[in-house]
Amino acid sequence: MAVASAKSVKFRPLKERVFVSYSEEPEKTSSGLYIPDAAKEKPQKGTVKAIGTEVKDVKVGETILFDKYSGSKITLDNEEFLIIKEEDILGIVE
Repeated sequence: MAVASAKSVKFRPLKERVFVSYSEEPEKTSSGLYIPDAAKEKPQKGTVKAIGTEVKDVKVGETILFDKYSGSKITLDNEEFLIIKEEDILGIVE
C-alpha cells in the first residue's frame, strides 16, 4: 500500500484502485489546428502515484497507458488526478 502526497494533501487508494497523475496536452495537426478532445480516441498516459492493497501488476512511479474514459477524475490542490481500477490499465511504458 502506498500513499501519494499531492503537495500537502495525502491520498490512499483502496483495494484494486490506482491513483494516477496525468496531463491532457492539446494536440495539433501539422498545419497548427488543435484537435478537440472529442476527436481523440488514443490511450492516455500517466504516472502511478499510489496503489491500493490489492494491486499486483503496477508499482508507484511507473508510467502507464489507460483508456481515455477510464476512472474518475479528481482535483487535489489544483492538480488533476485519476483514480482507476487496475483492470483498466492497458500496459506499462518501459
